[in-house]
Amino acid sequence: MIPAQMSFSFERPLIAAAALIVIPLAALLARKLGSPFTASVPLGPPGGIPFKAPFNLGGIVKALRILEYCGTFLLFISAAGPLIKTSETVWLNRGADILFVLDISPSMAALDMGGASRFNIARELLKKFAERRPSDSIGLAAVGYDAALLVPPTTDHTLLDSRLEGLRIGEMGDGTALGMGLALAAYHLEKSTAPRRAVVLISDGENNAGAIHPETAAAMLKDVGVSLWVIGIGSGGEVPIDYVDPFTRIRRTGLFDSSYDTDALRKISSAGGGTLISAPSADALATAFTRLDDQEMVVRRAGTVTRFYPCYLSFMIAALGFIITVRFVKRFFLGAWL
Repeated sequence: MIPAQMSFSFERPLIAAAALIVIPLAALLARKLGSPFTASVPLGPPGGIPFKAPFNLGGIVKALRILEYCGTFLLFISAAGPLIKTSETVWLNRGADILFVLDISPSMAALDMGGASRFNIARELLKKFAERRPSDSIGLAAVGYDAALLVPPTTDHTLLDSRLEGLRIGEMGDGTALGMGLALAAYHLEKSTAPRRAVVLISDGENNAGAIHPETAAAMLKDVGVSLWVIGIGSGGEVPIDYVDPFTRIRRTGLFDSSYDTDALRKISSAGGGTLISAPSADALATAFTRLDDQEMVVRRAGTVTRFYPCYLSFMIAALGFIITVRFVKRFFLGAWL
């Protein structure tokens, strides 16, 4: 569902229009003509000091008159039947379930993506991918020494963004259990009723932990009918690395001997009947996400739901509050002066 759009309208707009004419006209006439029922009567002896109120009576009277006009105006608005209108787009059929399995082992901190780390580039592209697909349920699993489902497939992409923003290199330990991550994805998507289900593994291919072999877990995805995408990120050889260990808070920098293994990723993809995309640069990774976006598409049907919420009572209460306040002040505070 797309967030609702709000607007303000009236059931009887002519009454609201009349208020814009009648109230200013009445105020103008009152100012020009004054009250026909009042007369000036001097107080005190002839030639003596004229009587003066102990405060600015004229200013208070003007303020009370303004409040009366405001109260009258709000009564007109209440009679016009004010409405708050909301319109929201709702999806009439379900979109795809796409679960990203993101490698967050220390090797993903390698700075070989145009000066940025593999992890940061992948994280930003994942956010943009979710933004382009508001009707699809996007989930996130993280892989380190162990694997965990951080966000189940959901259309609440704000939650996904928040978890991605808080994700840190090394959060799941020093290691890469790709098989555990893929098995976790297979388990959570096995019973999904979405018309299209996909798992996207983003890793540099260095599997070195976990009790499940990646090829075995990939075959599980194939068995339950989930499509598999394997995006190999980074390059081999010595690359600079820079990250802060989330447990010790120690910054780790230097050169890292990357064991980026295309063959291992190819075997995982083959076992799952999936697609392998190599992304040695930031541009190549962006192209991989574009290809994923194009091919994992579900045609969605949408409709618009419009709701009206009457709010005349709020205007009426405000109007009566103004008018009663004016009457109260005149009766109990200014009675001796008017």
